[in-house]
Amino acid sequence: MQGHPVTGAVVKVIGNNQNFSTQTDAAGNFSLLLPPGIYTVRAEAAKYDPAVYAPVSVANNELKNIEITLPEQATKQQPALAAPEFFDQPHFTIAGVTDTTNLGGHASGMTGPSESLAKDVIALAPKPTPASPNAAREKTARQLADQNPDDFHANYSAGKLLLDDGNPREALSYLTRAADLNREDYENSYALAQAYTQASEYADARTLIRKMLAEKQSAELHHLLATVEERSGNPLQAEAEYEQSAKLDPSEDNLFDWGMELLRHRALEPAIEVFRRGNRRFPQSARMLGGLAAAFYERGSFDEALQYACAATDVTPSDTGPYLLLGKMQNADRGQSDVPLTRLDRLAQLQPENAWANYYYALALWKRRKGPEDISTAVHVESLLQKAVKLDAKLAKAYFQLGVVYSETNKLPQAITAYESAVRVDPQLAEAHYRLAQAYVAAGQKEKSQQEIALYKQNSKARADATERERRELQQFVYTMQPVSETNQ
Repeated sequence: MQGHPVTGAVVKVIGNNQNFSTQTDAAGNFSLLLPPGIYTVRAEAAKYDPAVYAPVSVANNELKNIEITLPEQATKQQPALAAPEFFDQPHFTIAGVTDTTNLGGHASGMTGPSESLAKDVIALAPKPTPASPNAAREKTARQLADQNPDDFHANYSAGKLLLDDGNPREALSYLTRAADLNREDYENSYALAQAYTQASEYADARTLIRKMLAEKQSAELHHLLATVEERSGNPLQAEAEYEQSAKLDPSEDNLFDWGMELLRHRALEPAIEVFRRGNRRFPQSARMLGGLAAAFYERGSFDEALQYACAATDVTPSDTGPYLLLGKMQNADRGQSDVPLTRLDRLAQLQPENAWANYYYALALWKRRKGPEDISTAVHVESLLQKAVKLDAKLAKAYFQLGVVYSETNKLPQAITAYESAVRVDPQLAEAHYRLAQAYVAAGQKEKSQQEIALYKQNSKARADATERERRELQQFVYTMQPVSETNQ
């Protein structure tokens, strides 16, 4: 910590379907002889939080030096704003918003809107234990507040309970009454602002939060105001508030949410910068690695995207979320590296009854088959896909991939059955209609083939129209990047 060597730290290196382990010496150093590949390095020691360094790419006969900082475990909770700091000023400026019909320069990426991947990255966040609504407790709190309308604590307690139980609109009356009784109470005012936000009363939420900020600068208030602005359709203001929140308190949540706001509005280089800084500050955060993976993917830098997605799976190997993000990036996987395959193999072994695990592993295997003569891989893939649809009869993509396998192994009747299952489960799956049309032609069923071609064209147009509509509606950030030194990369 802070430049002091840590002796006896356990260093684990994961990659290429192999695990390596060693310990640091008295000088805090360690060394390992590794075959070429891409690895995740995890360090652990008593009195320190674990740290993850990834991805580490090792070439043949390459000497690679890395430095890992183990965060010292906190002995007591520090106030969030006790020492406000931001590890570095951002090297970008968000200048405005436009839509993606005005493509060009730093206002555009290489792929379509990132909403789908963004949702998967957000899903990597730790899930708080939801409050269990307690009707009896709520009834008691309401009665106490209604019987004592001039009691601040009774009204605040009732309102906060309703808010925490997911009833923001019902909470408003009690929190508003409490605010009338004591305008100076920060906790009640903040709860009231939350209730306004969750009840979609954005104008009231904005007015209250700005009033509170005029009296006290608070990271949580800036963060809440960012939420209000984003939901109100003001992403430029939201980004500025997320940035201010991260500067006042560079917590994992605040940095991640700032990066996600940039990613959602396709400011890809700024998002990469924020996620990189967040990764250095919180190296064991799978969602920071996931954010980097998604941003590189949207930029079209698929090798980097896959490296970060693989590294995210290594943080907590039993966590399903990062694997599913990696699985969604399969179209970027050209089958040239076994790194994604080994991770998806691990998920299939850890969760053999997970339909998606079997499907994504099958897809990764299929990309690496050696050709029509590779019968053993085809048999393995077929088995995995059959298991996937048995586990989840609504998994249309698995039926579709089964059809592909059957078609390429000359099992036409089985291919037709699989494609028919795919379009029955998901009639909007355009490629399944196209493949089914081809199979019908091979089977001499021309009328059915024509019907499927018509459905393919219809669904393809609908998908293209939806994508174009989404692109037009997206408020995309326009930004400029400033030069950055190597030490700040």
